[in-house]
Amino acid sequence: MSSDLVLYSYWRSSAAFRVRIALNLKGLRYETRAVHLVRDGGGQHAPDYVALNPQELVPTLVDSDKVMTQSMAIVEYLDETHSHPPLLPTDAAGRARVRALAQIVGCDIHPIGNLRVLQRIGAQFSADDEQKGIWMRHWIAMGFQAMETMLANSRDTGRYCHGDTPGLADLCLVPQVYNARRWKMSLDEYPTIVRIDAACAELDAFHAAMPEQQPDAPK
Repeated sequence: MSSDLVLYSYWRSSAAFRVRIALNLKGLRYETRAVHLVRDGGGQHAPDYVALNPQELVPTLVDSDKVMTQSMAIVEYLDETHSHPPLLPTDAAGRARVRALAQIVGCDIHPIGNLRVLQRIGAQFSADDEQKGIWMRHWIAMGFQAMETMLANSRDTGRYCHGDTPGLADLCLVPQVYNARRWKMSLDEYPTIVRIDAACAELDAFHAAMPEQQPDAPK
């Protein structure tokens, strides 16, 4: 197991959450360095951190002398450098399906509800917490409606998003389900998503990655 990995993370960041799951599934030891996104104007804007991540986002993964940003790129780096267990299927069609499911979250849902987006609609359009909640639930629902259909109607769906082994799609889905519950969104219309999330919750790799389990989580 590697001991050279450092993850710059924030306990409630869903992007960092998915990387923590990947690290745990791979059985990799890593050091967590907390970047508080809201306290004192946001630690992601501190000069030392900007030098690591010019986007001023989390997560950032440091592996010895290599610095990586963007959670999906980090996860695929981990999959390529630590091949067991694999996070993607062996066949091209399976990999395309898993990436499509993952990207519903990573490309379509999550960016619209990121902290900086919520801060912007608050500052520019005076959106209050109730209005931000409406915004979040709308975009999560749009993504989940498509994802539920894709999962429920495919014979490739098993205990997890693709077959009976957790992978890339699951580590994207679970943090987004967490967000949906945080924003008090009903999940009644998404039974397949709820079932898969429950199956993932039984695994130590997912449980240990939960926001409340992180060293920087409020106690």
